[in-house]
Amino acid sequence: MRFENDPTVPASIVRRDFLRRLSAATAGALACSAPRALRGEQSLSVDQPAATADACILIWMGGGMAAPDTFDPKHYEPFRRGLPVSDMLSTFPAIDTSVSGLKISRGLPQIAAVMDRATLIRSAVQPDLGSILHSRHQYHWHTGYVPPQTVACPHLGAWIAKVLGPLNPVIPPFINIGQRLEGVGESDELKAFTTGGFFGTEYGPMNLPYPAEAAQSVRPPGTMTRSRFVNRNRLFQKLVDQNPHRDFMSDYQQESLLRSFDNAYRLLSSNYRDAFDISLEPDEARSPYGETRFGQGCLLARRLVEAGARFVEVTTEYVPFLHWDTHNSGHETLQRMHTEIDLPIAQLIRDLEHRGMLERTLVVIASEFSRDALIEGVPGSSAADQATDQVERITELKHYGLHRHFTGGTSVVLFGGGMKRGFVYGKTADQRPLIAVENPVPIADLHATIMTAMGISPQTGFEIEGRPFYVTQDGKGQAVRELFASST
Repeated sequence: MRFENDPTVPASIVRRDFLRRLSAATAGALACSAPRALRGEQSLSVDQPAATADACILIWMGGGMAAPDTFDPKHYEPFRRGLPVSDMLSTFPAIDTSVSGLKISRGLPQIAAVMDRATLIRSAVQPDLGSILHSRHQYHWHTGYVPPQTVACPHLGAWIAKVLGPLNPVIPPFINIGQRLEGVGESDELKAFTTGGFFGTEYGPMNLPYPAEAAQSVRPPGTMTRSRFVNRNRLFQKLVDQNPHRDFMSDYQQESLLRSFDNAYRLLSSNYRDAFDISLEPDEARSPYGETRFGQGCLLARRLVEAGARFVEVTTEYVPFLHWDTHNSGHETLQRMHTEIDLPIAQLIRDLEHRGMLERTLVVIASEFSRDALIEGVPGSSAADQATDQVERITELKHYGLHRHFTGGTSVVLFGGGMKRGFVYGKTADQRPLIAVENPVPIADLHATIMTAMGISPQTGFEIEGRPFYVTQDGKGQAVRELFASST
């Protein structure tokens, strides 16, 4: 494919020592990027399944989305002073959806209207991992492995980028939208899994924390002319080639980082960078997504997948004690979260369908675990309660809601990508404890399902530091075939 150069120039100004400073920073990054043992990386060949999806959009509800107040409503008790906490299963009544007999929580009417395009898993489960901490569970969900590990585990998006390669050589195959990695709580923990891991820099994510500013990330620096931009890139390559630290670096990681620079240069030189500019979207198409970062992120994800991105994660953003992390005022917080996610997600599904893209785009709505009013983890867990007021009866509105981390039964929603339509899989108990009682789906099997849809065998692996490392933990994940529209 041939890509035309875009002669437009950006507004920001970069000083003349740009290349000198960037070269020095690059030398340091290369020197400490990853184990040199990765020079011996070797693919463990397996037969790959026929893909039912070309791209995946992960809609990440970071912080613990309570299934009983979203996609798996239970008995509803309205707020009243003196309400026993043991009677509080759902704090929103159920509403009908476009699927006969299927109900989800009030506050999600737009998503309810597109559930006839969805497969709803109501029996996803997670282990306690010894501690019901967000960082451990988010690492586990995004990599398939429980921290700590002896190697840097790749994010699911990095696996997809590595094994499948780009759909469009100009567009980064793995893009992360909406999550700040600086200036928020647990930033180091977030950085630990938001990475290409041992695959190297080129397979890591392009991070776009502010969707409205994404266009600025793909513009050549300053008021450079086209010729100056080309010359500076050429000079940069020369400086890297003369780097005195080369002998102390992993060849694999060095080459990976340099390829990532080449990829960035190609993107900044291409008209495809317009895909990052949501202001180019017509007003009538942009307005249903709203003005929140999450809504704008959903719109940006659609534009990027349309341009050829392989894997895009869009998050409501994980920040401790905000958004889905409802340790107090759970009901009030979920009222806000319902409003924030409802129309953008539904509009994303409608847009993909209208453009003929939904069948080959797998959209996944997921969270690290669910929530409960009484139970931390699962029944019998020794995990300590995570900063939640413990009361037996509701006396204040802030206590009305699902506050404790719950791993025994979680909802995951799948749209498109070869999944069945209007289908419900699995079940949780109707009375506490709300654990999965039919067809439990552990993370390894959920990952196997996603990877199989993308045309990647769950047994795909690489030999790293002398041992095999697989896309699903130990290569044991099994795709849930009942979820696919076709069994072939």
